[in-house]
Amino acid sequence: MPAPAHPASLTVTGLDQHYGSAQVLRNVGFSVAPGTCLAVLGRNGAGKTTLLRCLTGLIPVTRGTVTLDDVDFTRQPCDRRARSGLALVPQGREIFADLSVAENLRVAARAHGLDRSGAVDDAVSLFPALRDLWHRPGGNLSGGQQQQLAMARALATRPRVLLLDEPTEGIQPSIVSAIEGVIAGLQGRVTVVLVEQYLAFAIRLADAFVVLSRGAVVEQGLRQDLNHDAVSRHIAV
Repeated sequence: MPAPAHPASLTVTGLDQHYGSAQVLRNVGFSVAPGTCLAVLGRNGAGKTTLLRCLTGLIPVTRGTVTLDDVDFTRQPCDRRARSGLALVPQGREIFADLSVAENLRVAARAHGLDRSGAVDDAVSLFPALRDLWHRPGGNLSGGQQQQLAMARALATRPRVLLLDEPTEGIQPSIVSAIEGVIAGLQGRVTVVLVEQYLAFAIRLADAFVVLSRGAVVEQGLRQDLNHDAVSRHIAV
């Protein structure tokens, strides 16, 4: 997969988010260096998915800033963020169920003004099993196959920052290994924010980590500084 123009830095400062009167994110802040992987950890309900939705502009923030390579995108719409190189692989995958594998990928590349054949071929080279499913509707794929398609679709846009929301959830071990290999291969070429509950998987890939609890950052640092006992307390159900 050819590298994008360059991986971007991502900085979040003092981020608050509310659903009505309920505060979901509380003064969240972190920085991700270009080409590195940040793991965002925490149990269900900690605010991880809400954070990614704020980063993509799917939901508004109450307070704080989101910057991509020092450009403030806090109030920018989703499409502008996407054109600037931000791509999300959402929890639940959200592929186009009625479109074939090939069509899912071509739509993504075309929406970003990319050469469809080149961008799609590059993405599929990372998930070669998709070639055997080329004309199959996305809705007829297994969960693991859909996850590979969702990741390939995001990569077909040649992102500078890739946001992954629990990519291992409900996936068989062999496909988890394939996904891990792809994420590892992006190091230095794409900035990755990985939301994950599977601690061992996340830490094998991450250069740094942030732990959320009740919408606030309670632990953060470099991978080598991670205290497994402290982090596990905030992940265990």
